[in-house]
Amino acid sequence: MKVYTRTGDNGTTSLSDGSRVSKNDNLLHAYGTVDELNSFIGVVISQNSDDFLTKVQNELFVVGGMLATPVANWGKYWKVERLAEFTTELEHEIDRMTAELPPMRGFILPQGSRLIADTHVCRTVCRRAERYVVALMEVDEAYQKVQVLLNRLSDFFFILARYFHLKENISETLYQSGK
Repeated sequence: MKVYTRTGDNGTTSLSDGSRVSKNDNLLHAYGTVDELNSFIGVVISQNSDDFLTKVQNELFVVGGMLATPVANWGKYWKVERLAEFTTELEHEIDRMTAELPPMRGFILPQGSRLIADTHVCRTVCRRAERYVVALMEVDEAYQKVQVLLNRLSDFFFILARYFHLKENISETLYQSGK
């Protein structure tokens, strides 16, 4: 199979049902950013191998696939309830890590080590993907299930970065007001 097809040379691409949309469509922004997030998670895994992060990557492939599928066909290809199930799993992981963390004392700067900084990059890329999905929600509320998952996932990355501070014994650097 060839990697290049030349079908996108005019600035369009195919969705899973064969329909074509502009590469500047909000759907592409959303699932392209989910794909970018998945790559950044790979960077975090390369520094700290973790089975749950690999599960996150697998679930993001599902999310990307859903975003590349017209909503009317979701039930044909995807278990939509899987989004809520995985959101609950994320909440359990957040709760597990939070139980070990000291209370927050202020706004935390995204620094400390390469691993911590890369985890914060995952958080911010996840937030960007969520913003694109919010734009999709303005057209079809079915996308809210994806938005909720991405919202929780960004919370997960925030707590994971704090957890890495704890595990690496690196103090969190708090924002200092210039006043």
